[in-house]
Amino acid sequence: MSKKFYIATDHAGFAIKDFVKEVVRNLGCEIIDLGPDSDDRVDYPDFAKKCANKVIEDEGSFGILICGTGIGISIAANKVPGVRAALCHDTYTAKLTRMHNDANILCFGERVVGKGVIEDMIEAFINTEFEGGRHAGRVGKIESCQFGANLG
Repeated sequence: MSKKFYIATDHAGFAIKDFVKEVVRNLGCEIIDLGPDSDDRVDYPDFAKKCANKVIEDEGSFGILICGTGIGISIAANKVPGVRAALCHDTYTAKLTRMHNDANILCFGERVVGKGVIEDMIEAFINTEFEGGRHAGRVGKIESCQFGANLG
C-alpha cells in the first residue's frame, strides 16, 4: 500500500513544490497539493493549518510543508493537536524523526536545502518506519500533554 502525502507551501517555498511532488510520486506515493497555486505572497500559517488538518483527518497520511526556512511553517503546523511536524535539514534528521518521533509532517526551507538534499530527505522520510519501543512512550507523552509554564 502506498503512502499518501499532502503538500503545502507559502510563496517562499512555492518554486520547489513541483520538484518535491515529482520526487514523492517517483517513490510510489500519492501526493495532494493544497496550495498555493502561485508565488503571490501568502501567510504560511494558513497553509500549515490546511495541511496539518488533512493529515489528522486522513489517518495514516503524511504531510510536507515548505517555506523559506521551514521554521515558521513547522511551528504553525505543530499547533494542530496530533501533528508532529519536524523541521529537517538533512537525511539523518529526516530518518531519525520518523524512527524516534513518529513525525507525520516533514518540513524544510527552500532557501536552506538544495534539491539533492531534499530528494534524500524525502526518501528517508518515506522509507523509514517508527521504531516504537522506548520511543512510543515519549511520543505518547507529547500527544497527551498540555504544555504550560510548569513542565515538571
